[in-house]
Amino acid sequence: MRLPLPRTAMLGALLGLALAGCASSATSTYHPLTPTTTAGSAATSTPGDATPSATPARPNTPTTTRVPSTPTQPSSPGIPGALRVSGSHLVNASGATVRLRGVNYSGAEYACIQGWGIWDGPSDDAMIAAIASWRTNTVRVLLNEDCWLGINGVQSQYGGAAYQKAIGDFIAKLAAHGLYAEVSLIWTAPGAAQATDQSPMPDADHSLALWRSVASYLKNTPTVIFGAYGEPHDVDWLCWRDGGSACSVGYSAAGMQAIVNTIRGAGARQPITVSGIDWANDLSQWPQYRPSDPLGQLVAEFHQYGDNTCHDATCWNSQLAPVAAQVPLVTSELGESVNGTCSSQFISSYMAWADAHGVGYLGWTWDTWGDCESLITDFNGTPTQGFGQGFKAHLMAS
Repeated sequence: MRLPLPRTAMLGALLGLALAGCASSATSTYHPLTPTTTAGSAATSTPGDATPSATPARPNTPTTTRVPSTPTQPSSPGIPGALRVSGSHLVNASGATVRLRGVNYSGAEYACIQGWGIWDGPSDDAMIAAIASWRTNTVRVLLNEDCWLGINGVQSQYGGAAYQKAIGDFIAKLAAHGLYAEVSLIWTAPGAAQATDQSPMPDADHSLALWRSVASYLKNTPTVIFGAYGEPHDVDWLCWRDGGSACSVGYSAAGMQAIVNTIRGAGARQPITVSGIDWANDLSQWPQYRPSDPLGQLVAEFHQYGDNTCHDATCWNSQLAPVAAQVPLVTSELGESVNGTCSSQFISSYMAWADAHGVGYLGWTWDTWGDCESLITDFNGTPTQGFGQGFKAHLMAS
């Protein structure tokens, strides 16, 4: 995933003033596409990657791993209806096959921890109607664990119960417009460090508490899919599945199996997407290491940008097709990012392959950042030239 320059630059300036003299916290990795972009992307091991930056020291405020009290369950009109895994497909309540196609809405993972809001744009019916007008059926909603749990110095108006209600209300509005929500944990950090980036793995300090709370809060919301963790990176498959002593990431990591167990232990029965390693761009051993789910409701998740390691039909046929033959597969982040161009040439080739193999895809991102990662120029849904136009045209034609 990637972030807009103005927000990241603002964070550095504000934290540099506010946190001077505080003790330094643990560092977390940061994975931009090039030195001039500011966001951690889905995956890449390209030569243009910038050097990771240190996480700023947090304010001197108490930290706790408590699970917040569960607010009232957000209401859902039951539209478009619950999904479940059936073989290699997702199906709805009527048994019809559903392939997830839609967009990411980035903002809820970073605005709250940066201290200026919950969303990076509107969350109203008009904006959601614009998303639906592109013939989408899914929106990926991105979570910050500190904000959901209300810990590590997050301002109360942007964290805890306020944050949870904002997420729940947004999901209910999506459902009213016929859209599913993939609710995905993205930004995490262990201990007292603030969650300002995607760590290599979820942390055992907070991530399981988050999933226990999220699953309890949304277990009666049928239009939700749970995204275990956005982009595991710099780990092997054993660490990915088991966490703990199997990992060498500098903190106690929560593996994918523990996350699945936690969600099921909270009583949630919805499908769970589980992304691969190498910033979710490697599914080569996903079938061998897939977590065990007593309900058999796992979905494989893949992230695809044109500069990723797995970026052509040869890799897709050898690595993705065998997975898609066993379980549903969704490309939860899809972007262009080839030599910094804003065209749609790469995504068009990938979507054609995905259509032929029953694979879903969610474009990155429904935000107005003014760069080649933005699908839109305004929240009325005007597509960006090249990238946004190509993505919308493909959805509308298929």
